[in-house]
Amino acid sequence: MTDEFDGMYETFKAVLDAFPPSEAVKRLELLGVSPEIVQQIRDHHEQQTIRIKELEEPHAVVLGNRDTWYTGPQDKDKCWPAIVGLLRKDGWPEEPAIRQLDDSSTRVVSLLNHPKEKSFSTRGLVVGYVQSGKTTNFTSVMAKAADRGYKLFIVLAGIHNGLRRQTQARLIQQLVEPNPSMWSQLTGLDKDFTPTENPAGYFGKSNKTHVLCVVKKNATVLRKLARWLNKAADYLQDCPALIIDDEADQATVATKSINPLILSIMSSLPRSAYVGYTASPFANLLIDPSAQDLYPRDFVVNLPKPQGHFGTEVLFGRYALDGEDPEQVDDGYDMIRSVPDDDVPCVRPATKADIEGFEPVVTDALRRAVEYFWLVTAARRVRRSGNPHSTMLIHTSVNTSVHNSFKRPLRRLLDEAAQSLADVAFLSRLRGIWDEETKRVPADEFGEEKMAFEALVGELPGVLRSCRVIMDNSSSEDRLDYENGPVVAIAVGGNTLSRGLTLEGLSVSYFVRAVSAYDTLLQMGRWFGFRNGYADLPRIWMTDELADWFRHLATVETEMRRDIDIYMTEAETPLTFAVRLRTHPALRVTAAAKMRDAVTAASSYGGKRVQTHYFRTDAEWLRSNINAARNLVDASVANCVRIEDRSAEGRYVFRDVPHDVVTDFLSLYKFHEKSPENDADLITDYIRKRVTAAGSLRRWNVALVGNPQGEPFDFAPGVRVGRNMRARLTTGGTDPHFADIKTLMSRRDAAVDLDEDTAKLTEKGIMDKRRELLPDTGLLVLYPIDKVSAPSPAKKLRAPLNAEEHVMGVGLVFPEPRAGDSTVEKYISADLSGVSIEDEDYSLLVEGEDS
Repeated sequence: MTDEFDGMYETFKAVLDAFPPSEAVKRLELLGVSPEIVQQIRDHHEQQTIRIKELEEPHAVVLGNRDTWYTGPQDKDKCWPAIVGLLRKDGWPEEPAIRQLDDSSTRVVSLLNHPKEKSFSTRGLVVGYVQSGKTTNFTSVMAKAADRGYKLFIVLAGIHNGLRRQTQARLIQQLVEPNPSMWSQLTGLDKDFTPTENPAGYFGKSNKTHVLCVVKKNATVLRKLARWLNKAADYLQDCPALIIDDEADQATVATKSINPLILSIMSSLPRSAYVGYTASPFANLLIDPSAQDLYPRDFVVNLPKPQGHFGTEVLFGRYALDGEDPEQVDDGYDMIRSVPDDDVPCVRPATKADIEGFEPVVTDALRRAVEYFWLVTAARRVRRSGNPHSTMLIHTSVNTSVHNSFKRPLRRLLDEAAQSLADVAFLSRLRGIWDEETKRVPADEFGEEKMAFEALVGELPGVLRSCRVIMDNSSSEDRLDYENGPVVAIAVGGNTLSRGLTLEGLSVSYFVRAVSAYDTLLQMGRWFGFRNGYADLPRIWMTDELADWFRHLATVETEMRRDIDIYMTEAETPLTFAVRLRTHPALRVTAAAKMRDAVTAASSYGGKRVQTHYFRTDAEWLRSNINAARNLVDASVANCVRIEDRSAEGRYVFRDVPHDVVTDFLSLYKFHEKSPENDADLITDYIRKRVTAAGSLRRWNVALVGNPQGEPFDFAPGVRVGRNMRARLTTGGTDPHFADIKTLMSRRDAAVDLDEDTAKLTEKGIMDKRRELLPDTGLLVLYPIDKVSAPSPAKKLRAPLNAEEHVMGVGLVFPEPRAGDSTVEKYISADLSGVSIEDEDYSLLVEGEDS
């Protein structure tokens, strides 16, 4: 590169502030810059944009014709360097934290329009994780956009004053205070938007400051803002605006008041970019893309999971997705504690009629949770590291009077504990809790030092003295406030604590709130986030059913993010792909109104592996499946072309069995009703369509897979294999006749009928080999499972299966179709008839602005 090029490239970057790239190049040509230098500048700028587009993280799906004009921060920038300085002061390391934030915020800004384009109306979505630093990300995006000339910044900060105030405080700290002369504020810490007399004072050409406005999603407030912007219309032609919608799935989608007002605000801004941020984008991804709405038609960005983040998967585990080795999918940390079903009526009214006069009972599980919280707080004081605050969340109901009813029993519990510190029996109970919990979750597994109970005792009096019981809801005066020194608090609340608001130092959660939708459930999980200095200590008390729902949700989340990543590599755009959202028999994906534009995705079993992991454990149901399996083996012996006896290694293969033998088995075998993907009618329909349409799946290989060291199980005369061991998950729901073994089929089992050595093949390698050797043949595998199936001592989250009869597992492997595929559809709606549900309260959207 020549000195001439270097000088002219700096000139080009300066011109780029005033003009989009194509216009900036024309300006250079008008200045008489030689064609060779202009081409070098074009090439170099293109290389910079390619670097941004090809960042390893974050992944993005982008509308194809979007120019990338932003190539990263410059030396003259003011707002972004100020944020970096504050983060360094807070102890953020350069690698990977600050670099990842720089990369991800640069990628988002690169997808906005150049602020000097004549007009634009961008719609994008950024998908993060609950409590993972989304606010820091969008603050960084705002800083970089401000450094490049965006003028007006509107942040829609949830529906509660608490979150709006918290967001305003963060933006003041990170944007305004470092560069006060660069910013004008339309809102304050304790003041939502109120119109000023003179809009021109903010947007006139003489005012060079950026304008910040942080508002609740409240109809009264947004109506005032929309009217005020309309009055300022003459000054908004040259006003590039960035609208950040925090918690973009809440109140924005399919609401009669808020959604039209957001669209109205955007229509008054000729140059506007709308970017939604959420960890639960289910509603946003179901908006009708063809409507004039807020579907993210221009881009969807999938933020990477930050290092050290506690999310759904690490806490609850998940199920293996297609193509994954089940052995590599973890069960999650041993941090979930069970609340017995009998406790629920003690802490939550069964019906609305029971709310008035409700008095909660401090059950054994709730008492243990509270006492463990005090111990955790004492341990963290001994360690003297990490967040100085310590919070416990109790969330049983959305109703404020139910929250308030907890005040008296919890304060009584606190007073009794303070008076019992010299009591031997009380201290013995606390020691028992501490020893059991630290044994189940060893500190050294998280790089922390184990705390002896004796070290905690001296801190307990101070912990109990400083502990407050706070009812944090829309009607309470007493709110969580982390701005005035270290806080130790037991917070009882509902919606005000379940959206966006960060509960600092959250260590213990007690959660029995019944919800009906994925997004509501995911946002209730305030325990997700970072736990620096106490990663071994968090615990969550909840019902087994809720734990099961969260495990399903972890699978949905992972699958959704994988969809976004896959579409990114296949040159899709937000208008040509739709993220699939796996359904659940007892949960809606999102509120019904938000699903009105959703369609059921066609499902195909081509190239898929289907397996059973849910079972009933009562004898009648299990015997029925054993009989179905024995009938299948009899028919396979009678109709197959060849039998391979590999009983020494616990295996049999019956080759080229007619497809009707398999469909007859599917008509008799009972899949558990909790497994919508294991639908016998759907699978049978798919097989028959493939047979008729393409002549594929006419023949099947039927295999038996057992444990060579296991006790024998007889399928037919002379056909036996050893029984397998499959322990159940300890958080398996509330039905005594239900078991979840999580994983049945190993990668090796999917290759049981391949003649070649497949031991070193990956999952993809096995499917490739199946396509080569058995392109039209299906595989059905039967697994006899021992009814006791005690787990190995290393499996902490497993318990004996303890079924009344031996269990018969089934795995199916479908070949990939050669051309096209037969798809089958089925609507799976949520059956909520047996679930006690409290949906989100949206009355705050239309009430007065102080609500």
